[in-house]
Amino acid sequence: MGGGSNSSHNIDNGKYVRYTPEQVEALERLYNDCPKPSSMRRQQLIRECPILSNIEPKQIKVWFQNRRCREKQRKEASRLQAVNRKLTAMNKLLMEENDRLQKQVSHLVYENSYFRQHPQNQGNLATADTSCESVVTSGQHHLTPQHQPRDASPAGLLSIADETLTEFISKATGTAVEWVQMPGMKPGPDSIGIVAISHGCTGIAARACGLVGLDPTRVAEILKDKPSWLRDCRSLDIVNVLSTANGGTLELIYMQLYAPTTLAPARDFWMLRYTSVMEDGSLVICERSLNNTQNGPSMPPSPHFVRAEILPSGYLIRPCEGGGSILHIVDHLDLEPWSVPEVLRSLYESSTLLAQRTTMAALRYLRQISQEISQPNVSGWGRRPAALRALSQRLSKGFNEAVNGFSDEGWSMLESDGIDDVTLLVNSSPTKMMMTSSLPFSNGFTSMPSAVLCAKASMLLQNVPPSILLRFLREHRQEWADNSIDAYSASAIKAGPCSLPIPRPGSFGGQVILPLAHTIENEEFMEVIKLESLGHYQEDMMMPADIFLLQMCSGVDENPVESCAELIFAPIDASFSDDAPIIPSGFRIIPLDSKSEG
Repeated sequence: MGGGSNSSHNIDNGKYVRYTPEQVEALERLYNDCPKPSSMRRQQLIRECPILSNIEPKQIKVWFQNRRCREKQRKEASRLQAVNRKLTAMNKLLMEENDRLQKQVSHLVYENSYFRQHPQNQGNLATADTSCESVVTSGQHHLTPQHQPRDASPAGLLSIADETLTEFISKATGTAVEWVQMPGMKPGPDSIGIVAISHGCTGIAARACGLVGLDPTRVAEILKDKPSWLRDCRSLDIVNVLSTANGGTLELIYMQLYAPTTLAPARDFWMLRYTSVMEDGSLVICERSLNNTQNGPSMPPSPHFVRAEILPSGYLIRPCEGGGSILHIVDHLDLEPWSVPEVLRSLYESSTLLAQRTTMAALRYLRQISQEISQPNVSGWGRRPAALRALSQRLSKGFNEAVNGFSDEGWSMLESDGIDDVTLLVNSSPTKMMMTSSLPFSNGFTSMPSAVLCAKASMLLQNVPPSILLRFLREHRQEWADNSIDAYSASAIKAGPCSLPIPRPGSFGGQVILPLAHTIENEEFMEVIKLESLGHYQEDMMMPADIFLLQMCSGVDENPVESCAELIFAPIDASFSDDAPIIPSGFRIIPLDSKSEG
């Protein structure tokens, strides 16, 4: 009786009531089912759970309020711990970057002093110091004799791999290259990372470092699968694999990259990739071209490709305290600019474009995967991130294939007496459902019921920023689109592959943009375009009144440094199935320099 009186007295005065372990266990079970029960639900709980019968409904309400408060505090504490770990790692990264920049400043001051004292040797020293093949070790410069053939036997490959590792590390963390921070990129815990571009070196190079919420092994697995994240990568074939005594792996790789425009050939690479673990536990993946080798396997250039060169490049992946990884990336290429028209050479000599299309693409893809794993319900790609990423990859790949028009993909050129700047291609393979059209089709091609037609063209536009042109194309489709092409393609999708009925000219009243998904930083997003009120078709055509397009956009936002912009779209049917044929059309806008875009 005494205990009961004290309990009632405590409840009446709003004081704390001590619950038995059994009561706490019962309340926790109820909390897991319903964290915020109504008054009627609390009374029902007391009736259904006899062990709670001596507790007042008011006290049950207080217990649930306290429990929700503790849960909120626990989540906030966990969030703050994660933020603290991230800030600690970023601080460490910034301190390392500051040390590296101090070394670079000291190195440049030393060079300047040397030039002043020995002006007659300035040309020779400048050549040595600005070559990205130099490795700075204890203040000495060592140049790799690229002009002499290298031994490509297993022992020779291991020697090349060790040399590549040393040169890559010197670029990633040292002063072998003069790195200049990329304009517009502000380092911080929520930024993509620290991005720099090369200055005054052989070829073009880009460097980035940042935090990724994935363990090093997973990061390495993703980065080595370049076709999954590098849109410009057509294929990557591992020709041979060799194991090393220290547990590393040597891979001989043949890789093809798409040409970004219709005016230049594509690039291919024959290279060595070396994966190893350093003494501090860091994972390293480094690579370089094997163009000048003997006593080993080789890969002759393929038709329609120009053999380009990868100078020592790669990834340094270090485990981060509390989980995740600190990632350093170096991409260093010689894209043989001599082989493209003079107007395009700035495209093949731009470290900024290399950083945007390759180096930053790797970091962003890793961050996207990390977010989808850690926050599956708030991912920008929605509930089906893998499926939506696959769709965006299919759109991009189909567009690239049509731009390049490779014969092994089934494309062949058609002779035309039309506009000289427009190239017409046909793909007679039933499995190659790809098309790009920057200009309208001619309705004269009615004799090919089992073919996909492609019309493509490139042009130079003066003083038109990519983002402005892309916004015009996206928002004013009525002013440039030929609706008969969209209907033509949509009817092919509706009727099945290789069945291409030709609609009569019609008109659409407008477009409705339906957002679908976006990446973590909104640099790329997907949407469904509804073209309304398409009218006047042949009577035997089973066409809906509206046409739907799946569309992918990138480069809409204005940046301090303009990047490439793309608008790629393809007709889809109502089912929107993952295996539906994709026939992409669209535009790619590439800034060539500060005064002109192409």
